[in-house]
Amino acid sequence: MNPTAKKILKRTGISLVCILLSILLLAAGYVSYVLIAYYRIGDKPTSVEAGEGGEVPVGTEYTFITWNIGFAAYSRDFSFFMDGGTESRAYSKDEVYKNLDGVLARLLAENPDFLFLQEVDTDSTRSYHVNQRDYISAKFPTYFKSFAENYDSPYLFYPFTSPHGKSRSGLLTLSSKKITDAHRVEVPVEDSLMKLVDLDRCYHKMALPTENGKTLYLYNLHLSAYTSDGTIATEQLGLLLDDMAGEYAKGNYVIAGGDFNKDLLGENTDICGEGENTWAQPFPTALLPSGLSLKAGGRDVHSCRNCDTGYEKGTTFEVTVDGFIVSDNVTVGACVTLNEDFNHSDHNPVKLTFSLKP
Repeated sequence: MNPTAKKILKRTGISLVCILLSILLLAAGYVSYVLIAYYRIGDKPTSVEAGEGGEVPVGTEYTFITWNIGFAAYSRDFSFFMDGGTESRAYSKDEVYKNLDGVLARLLAENPDFLFLQEVDTDSTRSYHVNQRDYISAKFPTYFKSFAENYDSPYLFYPFTSPHGKSRSGLLTLSSKKITDAHRVEVPVEDSLMKLVDLDRCYHKMALPTENGKTLYLYNLHLSAYTSDGTIATEQLGLLLDDMAGEYAKGNYVIAGGDFNKDLLGENTDICGEGENTWAQPFPTALLPSGLSLKAGGRDVHSCRNCDTGYEKGTTFEVTVDGFIVSDNVTVGACVTLNEDFNHSDHNPVKLTFSLKP
């Protein structure tokens, strides 16, 4: 080999080493950024935007809807990369608004007295930085409103061709009756690196005075999905149930609603076989304290679909993970899953009809 060729090979080798070192340094820098940027929001009071309602009368029938709106990205044919699908963001900003308008059309038609929404983004790459909290709230001008940030995650540089990015998302509550106090309550998350995937978690606790001198406590929640084996969601549930049981023991009314990421109907094994879809383990009914009961829709319409592909009725795995827990001083008329056919979210809304016992 002549000297010129040797020099070229030597320079090429040095260049390759430099490129490799640069990639390693960038990767190490990014990992450091993610680990340093990760934080937990913690317990904190949340603000309440005043509406026009007063104290909650007892003996009056009310309607309550809970709906995980999937950050307005889950069009009917949308699949999500963390569920084995392909998409990391909504198809476009226009699609975000289209899905929000679809959700709002159903909500305004139902005209519920109380409303829990989950996965409501305020400033996220995945939903093109649309402030969904403000967009939805503006359609309910007379309602009391409170928002608890569930997570504020660092920028996820994956998938590389269209990174999921930074996510700020939370739980939005709208009430036709007066909310006097609201708190974000932190729940446990995994200690391992899985915490970077499942992000921060909380439930949102709100106090509403009733006309008989008691308090109605509402709990908006979205428990963990992306965990090693599903047990952390059970720990989160235990903290919630202890809180509810404590308020109920004082003579107050308690209603929790949202996305439990648990199979509320106990169908998972029957539908998919043992060991499949571990994110939706059966709800541990044995944990329910005396005086509290679980309410969910029937088996004809499920509240959630799997997102490894777009939705195909009869083929896509469906499960009910959205519902309510109520105290026995609350009379429940019905609890049904409303069939939106997963057109604007990977979840269908669940509607509870109830009244407070004197």
